[in-house]
Amino acid sequence: MSDTDSFIDEVSEEVRRDRLFRLMRRYGWIAVVLVLLLVGGTAWNEWRKAQERQSAQAFGDAVLAALEDDNRDARAAALSSVEAPNPGAAAMRDLLAAAEASAATPQEAASRLLTLSETSGIEPVYRQIATLKAVAMPGSGLTVDERRTLLQGLALAEGLTRLLAEEQLAMIDIETGDTASALDRLGAIVGDAQATAGLRRRASQVIVGLGGTLPVQGE
Repeated sequence: MSDTDSFIDEVSEEVRRDRLFRLMRRYGWIAVVLVLLLVGGTAWNEWRKAQERQSAQAFGDAVLAALEDDNRDARAAALSSVEAPNPGAAAMRDLLAAAEASAATPQEAASRLLTLSETSGIEPVYRQIATLKAVAMPGSGLTVDERRTLLQGLALAEGLTRLLAEEQLAMIDIETGDTASALDRLGAIVGDAQATAGLRRRASQVIVGLGGTLPVQGE
């Protein structure tokens, strides 16, 4: 390479370096701001996650403490006073509190569950469980028609909720003397691939108790 070419390369490099320095002086603050935002965002996310973990732990501890009381009424009252950090936790608290109150005040417990079943902003599974528990609760004050209507809505759902609703509908059929319909529903549960072992066992026991014939698996 000639001396002239080396000189031109050095000058070009100096020009590029000088241009870079000018750009850094003019726009370098943008890079600084971006770095600060990135670091600040990461710190905020970590703080938020730590707060969520702390809230969840405090909620769990409060629920466990409430359940340690030997008296069901006291447990129900203690659970009702637990502060929930989010709608899902509140739904879980209400389910537990209603279960504890079901013996002493079943109508109030059922009403609380039905209110929960109509609450927006929570996972559908909580609403479905609340409906099932309210319908199955002895002394709920719900009429046969009210229970049947609630269950028929759940029977349109997917998965285990549908089968549990069908099981409760079969219990209503038995209650109202419609044994044939009950046997049909229970037989369908036994033969359903989505039925759990426990649900299939319960359905089979009721079928036998009613004098029915268990369906042959695989048919």
